[in-house]
Amino acid sequence: MNIGEVAERSGLPPKTIRYYEDIGLVRPLRSDNGYRAFRETDLHKLAFLGRARALGFSIEDCRLLLSLYEDESRESAQVKSIAEEHLTAIEKKIAQLEAMRETLSHLVMSCHGDNRPDCPILSDLATGPGDRN
Repeated sequence: MNIGEVAERSGLPPKTIRYYEDIGLVRPLRSDNGYRAFRETDLHKLAFLGRARALGFSIEDCRLLLSLYEDESRESAQVKSIAEEHLTAIEKKIAQLEAMRETLSHLVMSCHGDNRPDCPILSDLATGPGDRN
């Protein structure tokens, strides 16, 4: 398969596929004319990487997960550990986003949104949460 075909079948843009090749996540063969020649195994790896990235795994986590996937002597505990660390990071980020939403919702409700110049949103941004008395 050429890069266009593998891009269509994997759902990844050609630019992403080239990047994954540049960083060594996939290694397609090269034809005599220098064009990439992707195999089914390359397509499978790209689909794997696409799914892992869609779940938010970092490139380095993807590299580890892919190596574990290819290692038939792997222990599932290794995979679970990577996934648990990622899940913890997601939960932390969700908590941060919920706190942001709560603060911003309060500020939006506090602002009259009329022709007056006073605005609690701007006041909060100017003073910051730690500067209030």
